[in-house]
Amino acid sequence: MKFSREKSAGYLTNWAARLFAKAIDRRLKELGLSSGQLPVFFALGDGGAMSQKALTEIAAIEQPTMAATLSRMERDGIVARVPNPEDGRSALFSLTPSAMKKALDVRAAIAAVNADALEGLEGPDREAFLAMLRGVIANLENRLNDQP
Repeated sequence: MKFSREKSAGYLTNWAARLFAKAIDRRLKELGLSSGQLPVFFALGDGGAMSQKALTEIAAIEQPTMAATLSRMERDGIVARVPNPEDGRSALFSLTPSAMKKALDVRAAIAAVNADALEGLEGPDREAFLAMLRGVIANLENRLNDQP
């Protein structure tokens, strides 16, 4: 049986995700950000502070990946780390003032890439597409949460 990429939901979704990341990275480069930093950027975008553990859960990525991401973001002046007053063993991360100033530009870049990607899908078609994606995500999350 021959594998057909054009009929594989996993392959097509992965391909679309790689193209989204490439397009977003192109727009974010001038802001000193990358698509891999967006989950942290958006989680902290309201001006709050969070622990690495909380950010890992929100972003749904592995702890070592989050640690490396936060280290790079701190090095680049995007996040600041302060001791957690409630738990001396952990730190809290927040966006720096200069990163907060970039928030509107980041949102505009994301909106532009989404508009490009969804061009030609209007109204009900766009809503149906997004609903189907949410359904696929929910199915996969449920299956993964059911397994040890």
